[in-house]
Amino acid sequence: MATEAKLLSTIEDKLYVVQYHHAKESHISVDQDICRNCSIDRICLTICPARVYEQHEDGGEIVVNYENCLECGTCWVACTEGAIDWRNPQGGFGVRFRNG
Repeated sequence: MATEAKLLSTIEDKLYVVQYHHAKESHISVDQDICRNCSIDRICLTICPARVYEQHEDGGEIVVNYENCLECGTCWVACTEGAIDWRNPQGGFGVRFRNG
């Protein structure tokens, strides 16, 4: 019984409850020119609950891991600079929640 009641403690555990049907192309794009001049310290790196956005290891461009996207749109709303173009995936692609 205790193993059934395992708490979801890491982001990976939480993302496990989501089924993905990935499109071949990203439904998210980032204007790197706008992003370089971000006045709010690249909020996309911390606001996304699925960690879709990462800063490239050289400290430059933002890398988009669209395959992890939960389609909540938080990034699009939070990016006040307008660097993120987020749209719903087309043609039946996207997420399907297993427990919901």
